[in-house]
Amino acid sequence: MPTPYADAVARYAEIDRARVYVPGHAADPVAAPALTEWFGAEILRRDVPPLLAGIDKGPGNPLAEALTLAAEAWGARRTWFVTNGASQANRVAALALGAFREAGDPVVGQRSAHSSFIDGVILAGLSPSFVAPSIDPVLGINHGVSPEALRAALDRAERPKGVYLISPSYFGAVADIPALAAVAHAAGAPLIVDAAWGAHFGFHPELPGNPVRQGADLVISSTHKLGGSLTQSAMLHLADGPFADELEPLVERGFTLTQSTSASALLLASLDLARETLQTGGARIAASIAAADRLRDEIRRRGRFGIVSDGFGAFADIVDADPLRVSIDVARGGLHGHTVRDRLEREGVSFEIATDSAVVAVLGAGVVPDVDRIVEALHALAPEEGAGEASRPFVADVVPPVALPEPGPLAMLPRDAFFAPGAPVPIEEAIGRVSTDALAAYPPGIPNVLPGEVVTAEVVEFLQRIAATPGGYVRGAVDPSLATLRVVRA
Repeated sequence: MPTPYADAVARYAEIDRARVYVPGHAADPVAAPALTEWFGAEILRRDVPPLLAGIDKGPGNPLAEALTLAAEAWGARRTWFVTNGASQANRVAALALGAFREAGDPVVGQRSAHSSFIDGVILAGLSPSFVAPSIDPVLGINHGVSPEALRAALDRAERPKGVYLISPSYFGAVADIPALAAVAHAAGAPLIVDAAWGAHFGFHPELPGNPVRQGADLVISSTHKLGGSLTQSAMLHLADGPFADELEPLVERGFTLTQSTSASALLLASLDLARETLQTGGARIAASIAAADRLRDEIRRRGRFGIVSDGFGAFADIVDADPLRVSIDVARGGLHGHTVRDRLEREGVSFEIATDSAVVAVLGAGVVPDVDRIVEALHALAPEEGAGEASRPFVADVVPPVALPEPGPLAMLPRDAFFAPGAPVPIEEAIGRVSTDALAAYPPGIPNVLPGEVVTAEVVEFLQRIAATPGGYVRGAVDPSLATLRVVRA
């Protein structure tokens, strides 16, 4: 299967030429000895600038061909290659909605949206109206939104001009995209799906379906996460749906506004190559699914820890699960999730993310890890005092170790609060005041406070708890120690 852009860059790099243009290393090992030693001369030769004939310039150029092939692979009307991650794609989507229809019309968004979409809300001056996801009260994690919850949220919103939802979740929960799209379209609104964790969907019969083919209108795809491209590369897909004619020029404007004028040829080539690998990688993906199944089975067999997806049936919004995500309930075995991830990282076993209760293993499409090593390292960890009970059952009425806080009321539009005069105050004095910043506890990076929202005591306690855990921090805080928060001046 062809990879036109990657092949064109490789051919260009093979030609002996005097390079007197940027990038400044000029693929010269004498001028850039450290880069050459670290990356290798071949990588530097392929690090080429944009606007080169035969690569990305002129009608029918290889980059245009690569974009067409990607659109066909995901079933899109049009695809954009993004070199600042799915975070950029989220901002592009928000900017497109900002120019879509009337400026003051609300956008109904999932409250557990990634912080980059909230950044887009600020940039575009959107008026958000939120729909709450379902929450696992045992593990304290967000899942998705049911069609019924979305319908109720749209009924409360006046003239909604867009819907923004997430599927799959960080923990592999998949929402009912066809039904959600039908609800959004019935309200006259396009459906944007942040499928950052689902770039591989649809490329194997045992994987969930791709939202582009299920009725979503605009889909964010973080190709580097599980699709195999280089970190910071992603795709944005526009489906050929009822709003495509209106959205396409708006997405293009948002893309032009946010994309670098010196997009990395290496990142772009990695997207071209990842697409081809997914399309031809059925056997490799099957091997990854088998490895993930074995990891789950081994953990179940030993009985100490739980598998989070085993409890997905209790949530009406979840209709499927990503088999390449193995989310493990470690609190059930007497451990803190953040501590587990930190300790195993030092032992050479690296999990993707952790919460207070769980760790998540992510198998990229085609990756087959050493399951025995992972299982043995996990079970070698001794229980921690106060971390949980080894016999804790998976039931819906157990209080989680760290409860997710209810957000405060929205007192100002996020953009207005972000640009309002603000001042840092002691965190205790911030309670009851309006935040100027989006504050997101990491992991997983979902905003707990938005600009314009009132800071509550519950939110402050949650942020302080997360910031004190190993590897935890709060994105957007003016003070990393959380001694102060920035609020709108009285």
